[in-house]
Amino acid sequence: MLGTDFRTGSPNWIDLGSPDIDATAAFYGAVFEWRFISAGPDAGGYGFFQKGAKIVGALGPLTEEGAKSAWTTYFQSDDIQATARDVLADGGTVRAEPMDVMGEGWMAQFTDPQGAEFAAWQPARTKGLEVASEDNTLVWTELHAGDPEAAIRFYQGLFGWRTQEMQAPGMTYQVLSIKDGDQQEGSFGGVAQLQDGGEDARWIPYFAVADADTIETKARENGGSVLMPATDVPDVGRIAWLADPGRAVFAVLKPNPRQG
Repeated sequence: MLGTDFRTGSPNWIDLGSPDIDATAAFYGAVFEWRFISAGPDAGGYGFFQKGAKIVGALGPLTEEGAKSAWTTYFQSDDIQATARDVLADGGTVRAEPMDVMGEGWMAQFTDPQGAEFAAWQPARTKGLEVASEDNTLVWTELHAGDPEAAIRFYQGLFGWRTQEMQAPGMTYQVLSIKDGDQQEGSFGGVAQLQDGGEDARWIPYFAVADADTIETKARENGGSVLMPATDVPDVGRIAWLADPGRAVFAVLKPNPRQG
């Protein structure tokens, strides 16, 4: 599962674009007990979600015309200018050109050839998330794509990811790992086939939780919606798919062996 020893291709940041910062911060505070801290008067409303005193994600206003509220996953780049060039060369789109974020690092935002939005972060002072794979923090990130094999080839060209096939209920699932080190220890996410029903290609963050059913209830009671009720997945854990009041989609996972 995810850690904070980030290397090339690691998910190292997540943030959420929202039409209502205060309401969104209140929702995640109620569901995950996160605290929202402003990044300051020059940050345009952007700020950080904290668990205790450690950053677990970020929240900011929607900045693109027509944008919908959504979580964005950032992957570590050692040369963000080269990453942007490779995205374009391989059929993707650069939505936000590489920029220096006040000396903290360089960021750029992209769309892959199948329409899934993602981003890259080249660290400087800010390395990335300060905690992961604990309760109420990022534990997994999952790509849903119309053509999983083509999607894997695209991201392998950018980050050198490795894959391992895993049989899941009703589908073949590809587990993703960073290019270096032990493959199982370096796993951080997966690729699944888009489901019927109009789902768009997208990356979905999974947050580890102590009790998926309790989180599902908290989300519903605080204005969110349940897209898939808490369900046991063999050899994985108990999963629920949820959406916040702005309709940004996320999932929660009570991983095995904590499943009881």
